[in-house]
Amino acid sequence: MNNTYEEKAKELINRGLTKCVVSYSCGKDSVLALYRAVKSGLIPISLITTYNIDINRSWFHGVPEPLLLQIGKSLEIDVTLIRTKGEDYSDNFEAELSRLKQQGAQVCVFGDIDIKEHLKWCSDRCKEVGIEPFFPLFRESRLSLVYKFIDKGFKTHITTIDTTRMDGKLLGKQLTREVVEELTAHGVDASGENGEYHTFTSDGPLFKKPIIYHFGNMQYNGKYVTLPLEC
Repeated sequence: MNNTYEEKAKELINRGLTKCVVSYSCGKDSVLALYRAVKSGLIPISLITTYNIDINRSWFHGVPEPLLLQIGKSLEIDVTLIRTKGEDYSDNFEAELSRLKQQGAQVCVFGDIDIKEHLKWCSDRCKEVGIEPFFPLFRESRLSLVYKFIDKGFKTHITTIDTTRMDGKLLGKQLTREVVEELTAHGVDASGENGEYHTFTSDGPLFKKPIIYHFGNMQYNGKYVTLPLEC
């Protein structure tokens, strides 16, 4: 039987591994992972976000730098942008982890749940630089995690949809229990773990004040439809 995330966090703390960095996409899973890490007693010294230098937005969730810095201020945690192209992604991630290790980081927190390839990639990056990976959402029920996130009072909106996997009409909607029920009724994975949709979290526990932003004009990129995040 797998240990709970609280037990894993306690194990890390008992080994003297208390200072962490958090792989932070601004999506619901990375936010919940941060929340659980903090509530378990780990001390975040930085949020690390991979940043696509070709489009000047974060990878995968498309968050511009000013919003990322606003998030850091609201959470009162430094934000580290890993500025990279796709071909250098892994190497640059490791290089930044190594630099942060020199500044005291002992653990890297990830919001991945159960996709083996994702868990392995994260673990391999940490292994290369001698830092401990921690997965607070590891192998929990995807549906249960979404409900726990919502019930904690976090506010998140759907910003990108893979139109081959789900209907685009939910774009821009706040993720609520009712929206989750609509997703599952249509056979969509509630957590979007397979890339069905991405979210942006703007408020909730740990945030000192809400993130101020607005949506730009809808954009289409192949099978994806996105509402760009703007300051």
